[in-house]
Amino acid sequence: MDFDVIIIGGGPGGYQAAIRGAQLGMRVACVENRPRLGGTCLNVGCIPSKALLESSERFIEARTGFARHGVICTDVQLDLQRLLAHKDGVVDELGRGIDFLFGKHKITRLHGTGRLDGPGRVMVRDAKSGAERAITARSVILATGSAPSTVPGVQVDERRIVSSTGGLSFEQVPKHLVVIGGGYIGLELGSVWARLGAKVTVVEYLDRITPGLDAEMAAQLLKILQKSGFEFMLGTKVTGARTRGEDLEVDVAPVAQDQAAKSPLSCDAILVAVGRKPHTEGLGLDSGGLKTDARGFIPVDLASFATAVPGIYAIGDVIGGAMLAHKASEEGIALMEMLAGQKPRVNYNTIPSVIYTAPEVASVGQTEEALTAASVPYKAGRFPFAASARAKAKAHTAGLVKVLAHATTDEILGVHIIGPEAGSLIHEAVVAMDFRASAEDLALSCHAHPTLPEALREAALAVHDRALHI
Repeated sequence: MDFDVIIIGGGPGGYQAAIRGAQLGMRVACVENRPRLGGTCLNVGCIPSKALLESSERFIEARTGFARHGVICTDVQLDLQRLLAHKDGVVDELGRGIDFLFGKHKITRLHGTGRLDGPGRVMVRDAKSGAERAITARSVILATGSAPSTVPGVQVDERRIVSSTGGLSFEQVPKHLVVIGGGYIGLELGSVWARLGAKVTVVEYLDRITPGLDAEMAAQLLKILQKSGFEFMLGTKVTGARTRGEDLEVDVAPVAQDQAAKSPLSCDAILVAVGRKPHTEGLGLDSGGLKTDARGFIPVDLASFATAVPGIYAIGDVIGGAMLAHKASEEGIALMEMLAGQKPRVNYNTIPSVIYTAPEVASVGQTEEALTAASVPYKAGRFPFAASARAKAKAHTAGLVKVLAHATTDEILGVHIIGPEAGSLIHEAVVAMDFRASAEDLALSCHAHPTLPEALREAALAVHDRALHI
């Protein structure tokens, strides 16, 4: 079979690229080995984890938060199976939505595993029969995403010692969950099970959590999570794990050699959340003349997503950068438009990131540390949610908004938010930065009162020492 474009991978990058290509009149085939399209994000990542976070946050609010509003809930109980069923239902419904869009746009969906067999040729192994057949196209896009990284000495069984996949579906709430890794995956899934009743201990190799996040926001998040009951062991490495009767035992040691040894941790569940690695196994890169870099990523020209082999492109997690679903989607759509002769762009400086803890943490653009390291002169404006009328009404006042602007031009260089609905608030900053707005532009835009976005305006005013409410 011959197509204009073959996409290997049906995740957020692959399936959105397929839809955009079909809209532009291309004959598109998408090869995906999962029964359901949507990739890691829909099946075992973004979507099911957010469903669990939403449900668990409502549970803990009913137990501990509603009383502040005069709503008294007694005998609040957890039905874990129904909670998990809601998560599965959300995933299934969205998956069927993608199937509908593929049918509507006449995209050929091939259920199987794809591998390169030279430029322009892909072998597809059928998921059911195992039979292989060849398909060809002028352009082939690799969008195979990533897989959870592992820790030496810790064997994942997806039952008691789990990756982010198994961490979505514990059959019962752990009594003590040890999370290996203090990044966003570990903190989000740790939050789910902590709200449902688990003791959570986070073991992080670095001396801080959420590497890459603005340091001030990371410090704020650490304090908030500690106050909620999280325990943290920073500057600590995991050297092994084993079963001890009914329990699990985790060997830990200080990263700094001058520190005292640490006793093993006893728990009944372990979540390995030390990041993700590009998934290129079985892609047949050698047959296509491709090689990965030292970290396993496929090198591309970010201006065109072209690999070293003409006609072969790659997008999403498999090329590195921020491992975010929406980043992959932007790349997939832009690539299809390029193949159609258009001139799209992906502004990597305005791709937002969100950590869906409570409160949420959201960022776009540069951190203070990055600006300082690059010797970029800047001014910072801050506004605490404790001074926000709407945050007080919601009884969620932890956190702040920080706006970073160039000291000379006043262009907004970065925005960082920790607080209620931060993941939604950040998008006003994304639009402003995409149009290269100044802090003054944001400050002079009228915001409804009382609303949470006022905090963003106040932080922009504070860049020029003009904040009105602090």
